[in-house]
Amino acid sequence: MPGEHAGLALNMTTLGLIGSGRIGSTVARLAVDAGHGVVLSNSRGPETLADLVAELGPRARAGSAADAAAAGDLVLVSTPLTAYPTLPAAVLAGKTVLDTGNYYPQRDGQLAPLDSGELTGSEYLAQHIPGARVVKVFNNIFFKHLRNLPRSAGATDRSYLPAAGDDAAVADVAAFLDSIGYGTAGYGPLAAGWRQQPGTPAYGTPYGEFENEKGIPAGEAVIRAALAAATR
Repeated sequence: MPGEHAGLALNMTTLGLIGSGRIGSTVARLAVDAGHGVVLSNSRGPETLADLVAELGPRARAGSAADAAAAGDLVLVSTPLTAYPTLPAAVLAGKTVLDTGNYYPQRDGQLAPLDSGELTGSEYLAQHIPGARVVKVFNNIFFKHLRNLPRSAGATDRSYLPAAGDDAAVADVAAFLDSIGYGTAGYGPLAAGWRQQPGTPAYGTPYGEFENEKGIPAGEAVIRAALAAATR
């Protein structure tokens, strides 16, 4: 089961979540199952998360975005790009931040630095939270696949998630992913994060069709081949 190979320190990790939608709530469930604490937040206020907190149990509580940022040893940001200016940047300074975001112009509006390729989505986030160590992760997998594909360390059918960011931050994230049942395919800095953005071979496809909610395990070699095949 996820978490059975995690060490004591990792079992005491608190994950702060800014955004508790489909990906955020799924990661929260996996984290709680692995023995971590979670502090959830969203744009509508902590009272709207009461049902999710009750479902997750005593390791979960709700608060403001600033509460989640302050409490988290790791902080997951899972919001539309238009919300980035509202993030508690001062509180996030020095934190390792897991960026699940994707740029969808039909939702976010046209953003020239992203349209031109001058910035990746995660570099755009990093500009709004200076001092945070941002890692691009979780953006390329359907939330139902994310929920159904965890495997214990050493399992032959363990799935991997790509992660872009500086080496120390990716190492922090890899330890967390290991505890919730995933391997990590780290491959470069945030500037390389375009390799797992929408429209690339690593986005969604390795884990199967959406109609197959159980998903298809995707090992490290599959994910690295998909990243290598990406073009701009």
